[in-house]
Amino acid sequence: MADPVADSLLEYRTKFSALEDCVHFISHSLGCVPDQAKEDLGQFFELWRTKSITAWSEWLPEVDRAAERIGKIIGAPAGTVVMNQNVSTIMAVLASCFEYTPERNKIVYESLMFPTVSYVWQAEERRGAKCVLVPPNADGITIDTQAICDAIDEHTLVVPLQHVVFSSAYIQDAKKIIAKAQSVGAHVILDCYQSIGTLPVDVIDLGVSFACGGSVKYLCGGAGAAWLYVKKELIEQFAPRVTGWFGNEAPFAFTMPEQSYADTVWRYMGGTPAVAALYQARAGLQIVGEIGVRKIRDKSLVMTQKIIDRVDELGMKLNSPRPDAQRGGSVVFDFVGSADVCRELNRRRFFCDHRPGVGIRIAPHFYTKSEEIELFFGELKKIRHGGGR
Repeated sequence: MADPVADSLLEYRTKFSALEDCVHFISHSLGCVPDQAKEDLGQFFELWRTKSITAWSEWLPEVDRAAERIGKIIGAPAGTVVMNQNVSTIMAVLASCFEYTPERNKIVYESLMFPTVSYVWQAEERRGAKCVLVPPNADGITIDTQAICDAIDEHTLVVPLQHVVFSSAYIQDAKKIIAKAQSVGAHVILDCYQSIGTLPVDVIDLGVSFACGGSVKYLCGGAGAAWLYVKKELIEQFAPRVTGWFGNEAPFAFTMPEQSYADTVWRYMGGTPAVAALYQARAGLQIVGEIGVRKIRDKSLVMTQKIIDRVDELGMKLNSPRPDAQRGGSVVFDFVGSADVCRELNRRRFFCDHRPGVGIRIAPHFYTKSEEIELFFGELKKIRHGGGR
């Protein structure tokens, strides 16, 4: 029996010819490439070829246009989003904004944090920070919101927080944690990499100080078009030590020796933007913006439930949340030999990934057909039972 929600949004599948010869369940890690990205990258190339150095007059406005596309998806006001290359750099820029004192030097985050973020904040201990990691619940995949809130006190300066935990797709109660941080004068940096494009995000409603993410996953933009949101009233409050000439109030004045920061969100830019990546990411952002994340979320919930049902039927261990309110865009499951099965699935172009300790991760997206769930698990069963291809 057809499911109208599961079968919705498939008109957008025609924009992704790469889906014709694979089963793409890897959007939580690498979104499928839109056909339009080839033309958009070609536009970047033609500007470079035909205009040489004068192409910058068109390349630089593309930075702000890309930020506007992100702003539309996360509900950010104009002038509060700036582009960057990756979340690691963004975290380093933000970390460089803060000074640590004995009275306020605490950095609180979950022990299930994506490693790159932890690396940045652990390095801040050289400057006087004190990192406090909140362990997961006994299930190893969820985190007690109250435990994070209890760890946040008047000594806390920053709370880097995953909106959706990368390894388990667990949705954190960001609003409650942000409210606790604000009550003691701490700032939350919300990492939306696993939520943007598959889970509605409204930075104003959340009240978050900073939010960040990138283009690689559900935004179908490939690598290199990361973004940073800064709450409007905070933009001029900070002066990042990790900076560059595009963070200057007049980059092409080449003033020396000290930085004179821009009075806009560009002060968080740093060095030369990776413009080609912004052209590459443009189509994915436009498609997600056109569909609307609420519709994507509705479909995702139906599709991920279908996947959970198959995991249960096959007797595999589910390592992601069951409740709709806690479940992000991916499903994680494990069984003996899952890493080897994952490698073989990828060889056969049933794209997924494996993470140590949790198993195989798969994610449907707006372009996924219901029957691809059956195709995927059918292939998985063949491999587990020694079936060749």
